[in-house]
Amino acid sequence: MSDFGYIVLLIAFLITIYGIVISVLAARRNDPALAASGRNAIYVVSALIVVATLAVVYMLMTDDFSNEYVASHSERALPMFYKIATLWGGQSGSLLFWGFLLAIYSSAMVAALWKKEPKRGPWLVATLLGVQLFFILISLFASNPFNRLWVLPDGNTIGAVFRPAGASMFIPADGTGLNPLLQNYWMVAHPVFLYLGYVGLSLPFVYATASLFSGELDDSWVKRVRVWNLLPWMFLTIGIILGSQWAYLELGWGGFWAWDPVENASLIPWLTATAFLHSIMIQEHRGMLKVWNMILAFLGFWLAIVGTFITRSGIIDSVHAFAISSIGPLFLAFIAVTFIGYLLLLWYRLPDLQSDAELDSLLSREAAFLYVNVLFVVAAFVTLFGTLFPIISEAVSGTKIAVNAPYFNKVDGPIFLGILLLMGVGPLLGWRRTSGEMLQKSLAVPVALALAVAGAVFVLVSRNWVPILAWSLAALVLGTILWEFYRGAAARHRSTGEGWLRALGGVMARNQRRYGGYLVHFGVVLMAFGMVGAVAFQHNLKSSILLNDSVELGGYTFTYTGLDQRKASNHDEVTATVIVTQGDRNVAVLKPSMNFYDSRAARDMGPTTEVGLHTSIIEDVYVVLNGYERGGELAAFEIFVNPLMLWMWIGGLVMVFGTLFALWPLKARAPRRATAPAPSPQPA
Repeated sequence: MSDFGYIVLLIAFLITIYGIVISVLAARRNDPALAASGRNAIYVVSALIVVATLAVVYMLMTDDFSNEYVASHSERALPMFYKIATLWGGQSGSLLFWGFLLAIYSSAMVAALWKKEPKRGPWLVATLLGVQLFFILISLFASNPFNRLWVLPDGNTIGAVFRPAGASMFIPADGTGLNPLLQNYWMVAHPVFLYLGYVGLSLPFVYATASLFSGELDDSWVKRVRVWNLLPWMFLTIGIILGSQWAYLELGWGGFWAWDPVENASLIPWLTATAFLHSIMIQEHRGMLKVWNMILAFLGFWLAIVGTFITRSGIIDSVHAFAISSIGPLFLAFIAVTFIGYLLLLWYRLPDLQSDAELDSLLSREAAFLYVNVLFVVAAFVTLFGTLFPIISEAVSGTKIAVNAPYFNKVDGPIFLGILLLMGVGPLLGWRRTSGEMLQKSLAVPVALALAVAGAVFVLVSRNWVPILAWSLAALVLGTILWEFYRGAAARHRSTGEGWLRALGGVMARNQRRYGGYLVHFGVVLMAFGMVGAVAFQHNLKSSILLNDSVELGGYTFTYTGLDQRKASNHDEVTATVIVTQGDRNVAVLKPSMNFYDSRAARDMGPTTEVGLHTSIIEDVYVVLNGYERGGELAAFEIFVNPLMLWMWIGGLVMVFGTLFALWPLKARAPRRATAPAPSPQPA
């Protein structure tokens, strides 16, 4: 099966080159027959990559340990669920998985746009295949998932596609096993959605590149590219949220975001993709920011590649990252070539990208969008700088200096507060310009709500300026959302006579993009509410507790009542029982555990932890078992009480729902105007 997968991928490589060449010729000659051949090539390449990927999955499922990737990342005792997930659990498999998702995206994009884009079409195909070619090259020549294991005459074992001189095939009795930290259901789903986002951000870049090559630079491309940016943006959002949930539950540190380099690598392109979603609205409405939108379309893709380089090359230490490998130079070359090539292409088309209008007023909706764009991009690059600082410091001084959470909190925190402020004010501004009187009238309700929340937090909760400012700005955004929903429903209610709920549903269905965006903003409000509560008011205690003894934290009593041990398929599990009470009320019985894995992959890592968690809308009670002595008579715990954490996850769900609402085609019912009742007949 290794040979079969390699041959399939090699054929895909050759057809990819053919598809690029024939599509460029088709575009230059305006030849429909050549263009159709290039289009068919992308379908064939996509099918071949799917087959190659399924070959790896088959080897994982059947424990084919003659394959180096299977032997290095799987084991016989690994549950089937995790065997399949091993595809993206190692470097070679994850890079092939990137190509697999790009194949799916490419076929979908070409099928959807081919008839609509006769001039851009061949350039779309050529650019998609160009990106695909890079990942095929990586899989064939730098990180090959189809290497077999061979024993050399000197007794050393290596992985190679072809048999080295004098070597014999080696089939180990069992594999090394999957990294225990990845054997978690959140970690199975998290990389899939993260990759759907990463890979999907290639599509706006491809669309922008095709527009630049073809010279079709009117505003139609931003209208069609929106869905190809919004869909991967949603997947990336889900991936980031699931990754935060994994970190919260699996790493046992009581938090959800540590500004780890790999976490940052997912956030950075998300920030520029968010900026792009807002920026294209200005081009649609006013014909402005054409060059800026071309840059943002590129940045989302380019920063995703940079993030992949960070996570796959091993140049930065992280609990998530892969080991040091040989793919770094190839990624750096691709990063440099795409950056320089796109910049030159953009420079060449610069005269054709002049704005149709100028900014009329600093107090306008397009100005607010511009401000928020700048903040998103600044946040992306200061985060990138902090993430890459260890490399920069080592190159300059010879010493690798890590930048930790305090830097990111101090730099990114004010930026995100500024974004919240603009989220509250921006939707209330009109296009072109807004009068002071109109703005004052629109802001009255949101500002009143923000001031009321600030006063309530100051009097009842805390005098710390962080929660006061953050929650009052979140209230400002909430007030704007409620005011906009009210105004839309009221206008329809007056014109049609419909009931309020029916009127609200009707106005939302007729303007899904606008109200879907408001739902996403509402999700951000809920997430901000939960994040600030969990960070600013967290209670924490480390304690060793004797059997049947108790400790107290945050108004709760924690009583340790014993240990249980059991054998799972590929690990031993030691579970503590902790009874949580609050006064006379039994709150929960928590079961934090430690897992001791049998595989070679786990030998140098030590045990992993599974937290005991009780969640409510008010706060999370979170217990970690860190160790035990004397057969369980004494156990070491770390305990957290995290206020409002549930609202962060609810906010994430609302963001996803808002995105789906904006994307899903609804049939809006035409409103009926309200009519006055007919006059009663007068008596004769």
